Amino acid sequence: MHSPHDPYVRVRGAREHNLKGVDVDVPRDVLVVFSGVSGSGKSSLAFGTIYAEAQRRYFESVAPYARRLIHQVGAPKVGEITGLPPAVSLQQRRSSPTSRSSVGTVTNLSNSLRMLFSRAGDYPPGAERLDSDAFSPNTAAGACPECHGLGQVHRTTEELLVPDPSLSVREGAIAAWPGAWQGKNLRDILDALGYDVDRPWRELPAEQRRWILFTDEQPVVTVHPVRDADRIQRPYQGTYMSAHRYVMKTFSDSRSPTLRAKAERFLTSAPCPACGGSRLRPEALAVTFAGRTIAELAALPLAELAGLLRGTSETARVLTEDLRSRIAPVVELGLGYLGLDRAAPTLSAGELQRLRLATQLRSGLFGVVYVLDEPSAGLHPADTEALLTVLARLKAAGNSVFVVEHHLDVVRGADWLVDVGPRAGEHGGQVLHSGPVPELASVAGSATARFLFDRSPAPAREVRAPRGRLRVGPVTRHNLRGVTAEFPLGVLTAVTGVSGSGKSTLIGEITEEPAGVGRLVSVDQKPIGRTPRSNLATYTGLFDVVRKVFAATEEARERGYGVGRFSFNVAGGRCETCQGEGFVSVELLFLPSTYAPCPDCGGARYRPETLEVTYRGRNIAQVLDLTVQGAAEFFADTPAVARSLGALLDVGLGYLRLGQPATELSGGEAQRIKLAGELQRGRRGHTLYLLDEPTTGLHPADVEVLMRQLHGLVDAGHTVVVVEHDMAVVAGADWVIDLGPGGGEAGGRIVAEGTPGEVARAEGSATARYLRRALSG
Repeated sequence: MHSPHDPYVRVRGAREHNLKGVDVDVPRDVLVVFSGVSGSGKSSLAFGTIYAEAQRRYFESVAPYARRLIHQVGAPKVGEITGLPPAVSLQQRRSSPTSRSSVGTVTNLSNSLRMLFSRAGDYPPGAERLDSDAFSPNTAAGACPECHGLGQVHRTTEELLVPDPSLSVREGAIAAWPGAWQGKNLRDILDALGYDVDRPWRELPAEQRRWILFTDEQPVVTVHPVRDADRIQRPYQGTYMSAHRYVMKTFSDSRSPTLRAKAERFLTSAPCPACGGSRLRPEALAVTFAGRTIAELAALPLAELAGLLRGTSETARVLTEDLRSRIAPVVELGLGYLGLDRAAPTLSAGELQRLRLATQLRSGLFGVVYVLDEPSAGLHPADTEALLTVLARLKAAGNSVFVVEHHLDVVRGADWLVDVGPRAGEHGGQVLHSGPVPELASVAGSATARFLFDRSPAPAREVRAPRGRLRVGPVTRHNLRGVTAEFPLGVLTAVTGVSGSGKSTLIGEITEEPAGVGRLVSVDQKPIGRTPRSNLATYTGLFDVVRKVFAATEEARERGYGVGRFSFNVAGGRCETCQGEGFVSVELLFLPSTYAPCPDCGGARYRPETLEVTYRGRNIAQVLDLTVQGAAEFFADTPAVARSLGALLDVGLGYLRLGQPATELSGGEAQRIKLAGELQRGRRGHTLYLLDEPTTGLHPADVEVLMRQLHGLVDAGHTVVVVEHDMAVVAGADWVIDLGPGGGEAGGRIVAEGTPGEVARAEGSATARYLRRALSG
């Protein structure tokens, strides 16, 4: 029996995902890093086991209502865990924040700024003091009544609603109206109201055109339809709705994404004329602090805002000091270039996680376990040092910090290292080492050890000569001011710079297929699908072939099962309880809803009869549960499947399961899946590939595999441009364009460009020092 003050979290018999009955003791109150190749099982141990068990215990401690649901949520597959304190997870969430969510709301900094304006703002003479809610665009008290606090108004024009004025109303001049019978009804009603629906639109009087398109009236009229002669037509009461009213109603009320998207085609978006895009009421905008409105302060980069708040009046000092102390950790984590009004959906997963981390620094919690998911993702090496300082501070406050991480500098900075492996998927799931970092050096099977302790210089390689140059710019967008860049063709170019220096903005300007390039392929980190129905197998087209294989089995033919029977997206073979999703949503009062395996199919997605059909001893659900590596062995003699799987293996994704939902994939994984899709196509002609941080979430061993593919593309005559923070990748490039010197306003310039060796010697570059280290070992 362990004492309640056991200094270790002791895990016994962990079998979550690919973990093979893992026993491990992890010390508390220190910085612990979980390392291992992608898919080795480190997240299954840190998040799927330790954090999941802490969350389950929290549910057990709350009301019986929530406790009733625990068996549905499911406990992690583990024998027992002792010595486990409460846990806080800072995961790179895959869900997208709403358009009303911003840097200010994520960090709670907006609350402090609103309080400052409410208590210490300069009000116009005679104006009464406003509550802090009146300075929020997300409350009825503060939102501009014209745009409801969105800052944009959606308008429509005659040109958008009627793209071809030579047509008559009967011929479909009003393109914004619905199709089929609903559109015909509206045309019949207009005819019954006495308007000429057979005259070309442009010949109708302006007054009539305006009424037809923009009236808010909804007159009711008796319509005598004229349709087919052989059908009885009864008169009916029809209500008229103008094109403008129909579009606005569909856009604001429709639940159908397709209908909303169609309505959006007839709308233009412009800053709200009432609030100028500031989203607030005039009363709130009349209040200033340090001579500026709250909207102006929210638009400033946080580093600049902190400077402006220094040296303000004595009355406001307590509030400004509080605000500055909250801004400090955000700036320290390299995010000083963000403004409070920056919309959360425009932030990367790494930026969002670091904002949450900065907020936690101020929370004052102690005695908890923070479980973090690659906090260094998207960070320049210069910012990684600041990250380690912040993690040390969380630890110094009396917390345990458990970090899943690939970045070697973060691994080196750990007090304790849990290395999982030796490889991915079923070839991993074992703890190879749990102890101080230096002791990993003697562990033979560890892929991490090779990169952590081998300090030999990067192998010298011949820098390729470019076949020409692609000129981009001058670009003036975000923080880029008239920047012109030249990208060499036929080589591998790395675009570097601290977070927020303008890298993604610059490569985002390479749009149309430029001269000298046959095809442009931009491989971004956007999800490959927004619902769990989309997965690796469906996205790559693999699933179509697998379903054909099952439909061709003798058992399926005897039962009359076609290809559709093996799809979980259509009625027939799927489990109808969960509609083929494999899980059901469990609503928890006061907590985010969670998902639990379907009680009928247990997560298999199919009816029992469908699962009775097997191919080589496995049913369709078991095949979807295979990893890419396992499936490559299983389908080795099915060429159509083997080609797709080979491309996925080539980009280091052998550990992913075929049926892994798109919502569970990281941005880096989604990007590599898209790249695999490109690699399996026959490539003809010169292609320019643009990749934004393709090594995100990859272990250095997997980075080597991916880089072999990218160099292979260049050797085959193509051009590859990567935005990258991994100095090992930059050191292996042919050309480097370094932006900076800082982020936000302090960035947006090309600081250095040339071969990696030349940029490593550049003055004034934040990248040079780290690139020098990578080149010299």
